[in-house]
Amino acid sequence: MQTFPKGRLARPAQAEAQLVDDIGAFFDDPEGFVRYVFPWGQAGTPLANESGPDTWQCEVMGEIRQALCNGADVQTAIQIAVASGHGIGKTGLVAWIILWFMSTRDFPQVVVTANTKTQLTTKTWRELSKWHKLSINAHWFDWSATKFHHVLYPEVWFAAAIPWTEHNSEAFAGTHEKHVLVIFDEASAIADKIWEVTEGAMTTAGAMWLAFGNPTQTTGRFAQCFGKLKHRWITRQVDSRTAKMANKAQIQKWIDDYGEDHDFVRVRVRGVFPRAGSLQFISLDTVAKAQRRKAQGYGSFAKVLGVDVARHGDDQSVFTRRQGNHVWPQKKLREPDLMKLADLIAFEIHEFKPDAVFIDATGLGWGVIDRLRQMGFGKLIFPVQVGEKATDESRYWNKRSELWDQGKSWLEEGGCLPEDPEMEADLTGPQYGYDRRMRIVIESKDDMKARGLPSPDCADSLLLTFASPIASTTATPAPSWRDRLGVGRPGHWDQSTA
Repeated sequence: MQTFPKGRLARPAQAEAQLVDDIGAFFDDPEGFVRYVFPWGQAGTPLANESGPDTWQCEVMGEIRQALCNGADVQTAIQIAVASGHGIGKTGLVAWIILWFMSTRDFPQVVVTANTKTQLTTKTWRELSKWHKLSINAHWFDWSATKFHHVLYPEVWFAAAIPWTEHNSEAFAGTHEKHVLVIFDEASAIADKIWEVTEGAMTTAGAMWLAFGNPTQTTGRFAQCFGKLKHRWITRQVDSRTAKMANKAQIQKWIDDYGEDHDFVRVRVRGVFPRAGSLQFISLDTVAKAQRRKAQGYGSFAKVLGVDVARHGDDQSVFTRRQGNHVWPQKKLREPDLMKLADLIAFEIHEFKPDAVFIDATGLGWGVIDRLRQMGFGKLIFPVQVGEKATDESRYWNKRSELWDQGKSWLEEGGCLPEDPEMEADLTGPQYGYDRRMRIVIESKDDMKARGLPSPDCADSLLLTFASPIASTTATPAPSWRDRLGVGRPGHWDQSTA
């Protein structure tokens, strides 16, 4: 029987022995475990009004049980892929499976990753902490920001939260432990190389590999789980409308805006793959090429400054200097005092001497704008209401969508960026769709945050610089940056491919 350090055991030894036996009986029954260890329907708990797991969650746990009972643990790894709509409770299921695996196996090793570090730390891993605290055997384990481990065997009985990069793929390589579990959250955006390396960990009999995500792309290893590699995977596709915790009002709004069979609804609601290749608006390849280019011939263009003002405490204010096809490294800060922020912008104006300053006027931005006008910068300041109508209403749902498309064109046609992983992630994060009038609609910040992505402050700051054409007040008129770069002319040389 397990013996716990003093202060960890909340029940008599006999009761603890019974708990160990009871939980051990759920080796091949994750649903039974979930119903046993959490206080479903108990007054005074967060689950007082909950009767148990959702139907789709029970079905996935049933697939695991069936695979184990069929002897899959003897010969092969169990591989399950779940493509779903938005907001169905998949992070809760991930947490339950981790707790079940850790509680019913001796010396397990669990690796958990997600599409981004933010998703992993603020969604997936935080959800594990919440359910750990609610479990009847919470005293068996300790949770930290990167590791969840047995209190007696922290080095050999653990789950680890590991953000992925293609440079640390060895973290997902095979292990010789008997009980191995790997979980991919938001799996569509995890690089193929990480999938390939993880296959090495699946050589252990009884290993489990679970992949969850919105089906955002028709290419890549997650999509292949439902296509050419389907024979290797147990697959499920979950429609958000069938999940009891999904936001039904928001779902209906999406259906009303886009239509039942639109790619946005297919992915975000129905849990099926898009007809187009991807919902990603700006590709990683486009941004990478812009980072490799060297700007030239931009001196005669207008200098513009874009300022994205933080909306919430976890956002940041970002300044972007742009001149023609050249962008300087951004300045990023967390300054909640709007008057101090206005002073910093004033200093930036004095130093950079821009021909125009574009400031996001949504929310707190107006306070900064008013202060800068009081300071005498009124002629330079251009408020931008990104939620208002686009200049070209026939093509764009709102001004924000228009700015993103203009920025995308600038990148594709010769724009040059500094190397900045945060800006890269911001530019490649948003998805897009079309409304019923076939106008481009860029995913909202709130929807991005719901997917575990941060507010794209760095991207928004850059894109504000495209809000209006500005003539230089310090140089003679110059041809457009497209003409100067030779973009679109025969023989144009793209430095990024040289």
